[in-house]
Amino acid sequence: MDSKHIEKLLEKYWNCDTSLEEEKELREFFRGPVPENMNDVAAMFRYFDSQQKQQLTSPDFDATLKKKIKQHRPEGKVVKLVYFYSRIAAGLLVVVAATYFVRQEVRKAYPPEIADTYSDPKLALEETKKALLMISKGFNKAQKEAGKIKVFNEAEEKIQGKVLDEVKKTDGQI
Repeated sequence: MDSKHIEKLLEKYWNCDTSLEEEKELREFFRGPVPENMNDVAAMFRYFDSQQKQQLTSPDFDATLKKKIKQHRPEGKVVKLVYFYSRIAAGLLVVVAATYFVRQEVRKAYPPEIADTYSDPKLALEETKKALLMISKGFNKAQKEAGKIKVFNEAEEKIQGKVLDEVKKTDGQI
């Protein structure tokens, strides 16, 4: 076989571009005598051939292999402990961060020195009355609006009552 053709096939093989037929051609070429510059590649292909020809020696190969894997498997206690402690550390970090941010918001809402806004108690009483009167007006307005909702609910109940009566009448006729 032409060595230039084999070199092109090898280039395709290393780039994973060969077809199954081309790989078969390479395997057949490397089974026979090869040029000295291709001895390493020939050894690799011969190794692949020898590994393909090997058979499992025992029918319970899978069970034996699983048993050996279990014998050599390291215990996962260290990993589990690291995972457990990292979860605790993450939880503590979240709690500390949340505490910090909540304290910052509380400090903004309630400054450390709350000064009196009014030095005259009578003026403070008048301002308080104004604020309470404003709240009272808001409640009265809300109460009027709630009355409208009550009328709507009563109308809805009447309509549903009529529909139920008609359904009962039609059920008796069928």
